[in-house]
Parts: sequence; structure tokens; C-alpha cells
Amino acid sequence: MEDNRSLSNGNIKEFVDEIRGIIDQARNHAARSIDNTRVLMYWNIGKRIFEKEQQGKDRADYGSFLLRTLSKNLAPAYGSGFSVRQLEMCRQFYRTYPIANTLCSQLNWSQYKLLISIPDPDKREYYQLEAVNECWSKRQLERQINSMLYERLLMSNDKGKVLAVARNERQPESPTEIIKDPMVLEFLGLEKRPEYYERDFESAIISHIADFLLEMGKGFSFVARQKRLLIEDDEYFADLVFYNRLLRSFVIIEIKNHKLTHQDLGQLQLYVNYYDRYEKSEDENPTIGILLCSDKNDTAVKLTLPEDNRTILASKYQLYLPTTEQFIAEINEVKRIAGLKNTGKR
Repeated sequence: MEDNRSLSNGNIKEFVDEIRGIIDQARNHAARSIDNTRVLMYWNIGKRIFEKEQQGKDRADYGSFLLRTLSKNLAPAYGSGFSVRQLEMCRQFYRTYPIANTLCSQLNWSQYKLLISIPDPDKREYYQLEAVNECWSKRQLERQINSMLYERLLMSNDKGKVLAVARNERQPESPTEIIKDPMVLEFLGLEKRPEYYERDFESAIISHIADFLLEMGKGFSFVARQKRLLIEDDEYFADLVFYNRLLRSFVIIEIKNHKLTHQDLGQLQLYVNYYDRYEKSEDENPTIGILLCSDKNDTAVKLTLPEDNRTILASKYQLYLPTTEQFIAEINEVKRIAGLKNTGKR
């Protein structure tokens, strides 16, 4: 029999934590099993609806009639989960994923409903892979889709590289493969007002650090806020410091609630140089600096920084989710500027 003296507070806490881990693991496994069973149920329903429709394909209204009849007979017994709209989604689910073995057990029905609403197969595959890789919840997946994450990444990367990283076929080689421009910060709950101080943004980010890490992208972890840098007798403070395990780099973020200036870039370059010389280890890659600003002049950024710059980035922030029209306009503007550069025009 175990001596009472061996049941120290530390031993008891460790033992209780172990039991809690067993319980939580079992609950999570049970929840995943239920979710997976539900997904397969809807897939099989969709399969049978599709097959039955093919038998009456000579009648234009047969599909609608079939769904209405099914819903009328199922809804009273099984509830609103078998409405005509839900049955239509089951059919669409099967048509989008006709092979059951391609379904991911990590995704639930709510997440699949978001995915099957995406007509572009490459875009759908990207969100599906990232939802699995990054363990996104339904809310997080919906937010990433609504913030047009995929399109924002394509603004500075080609589609093949974006999908290859999502498929874990390659590691990111450049900060631009992970870091978005613009960055959408609607979760901060701030309105676009000139009287906001940069410290307000910083505090809001810390209060919503999980959402900010989601927006930042793959591999980021928080390191410090207002990191003190002592250079001889002068003190400097970097707003936010992160680390990215994929890039193996420290990432310093400076927040500016005004249009970017060359002085801002010089300040960030100072912080990056300090980290490279005094903080990073020899086996780590150069420090990355991100200037998060309300507006920027891309030409001024390029003229201020060296031509071979790969570590200082300027990203415009948005305090709201862009509409499709707004985002298309921004993409067209980026393409226009890129076209001018390619033709040598100013």
C-alpha cells in the first residue's frame, strides 16, 4: 500500500492531471467518432439521392419532387436536420466528394458545409488541408474563408507554392509565402478612427492573441510585448515579437496608425539588426520585420530598402472584413502596379 508520505501535493497533482488527460482523450475521441459517423451518414444520404435522381432524370422536376417527399417524411421523425435545404447539401456533398475514402475524419459536417460552398477545387482543397493541418474550428475556418485568406496569399505567391505548402510537400522559403498583405484585423473590434493610439492596437492584439496568431498564419508563436532593447545608454522598445518555427526566424512587428514613412522603416531595421546580432542563434535564419500600418506607398518602401531585401515587410491592416468587390478592386490595383513595373513605366 502506498505510503501517505509519498502522496505529496506534486504527486497528487500529477496523478490527477494524468486521469484528466485520460478522460479528455476519451471524450475527444468519442466526439470525433460521432462527428465522423454523422459526416458518413450525410454522404450516404447524398449518394442515394443522387442515384435515385438519375433513375428519373427524364423528368425535369423529379429531383425537387424527390427532395420534398423525403423531407416531408423524414423531418417529423428526425427534426430540422432533414429539411429540403439540408438534403440538397447532402446531394452536393456527395457530388463534391464522390469517393468516401477521400473524406477527412478530422472535419465535421459544419466544416464540410463551408467547404462544399466553394466552387473552385484548388481553393477548396487549400482550406480543407489547412483546416486539418492547423486544427481549425468551424468558426476559424469560416473566418479564414470570409477574410479571403487564399486570395490574399495568391497576391504575393503563385498557386502551386501555396498548395504545396498546404500539402506539406515543401517548407516556406520566404516570409511572403506566409505573411499576408493586407492583414485583416476585424476581430479586434476597433473602428477606424484617427484618435486611436498605437498602444490601443497593441493592447487589442494581446487581448485577441489567438485570433491574431490565426491571421498571422502557419507556425507563429508569441514571444514578447514591448521588448526592451538596450543599445549603449539608449532604450528602445519593439512593439511585438513572435517566432516562426517554419521559417526558423524571430519576427518583430511594429504598429503604425499612420501612412508608412522611411523613418518607420529605419526604426524597424534597427530592431531587426539588433535581434540578428544579439538574440538569434547561429542556426536560425535572419530576423523578419513587419511594419503593420494603416496605409503605405510600395514604391517608397522599395526605394528605402536595399534591392535584395527579404526581411523587412510592410503590410497594410484592415479593421473590417473586405467585401468581394473591395477585394477584387485591390487585386486589380496590385496587378496594375505589377504591370507598370514589368514594363518599366512610372
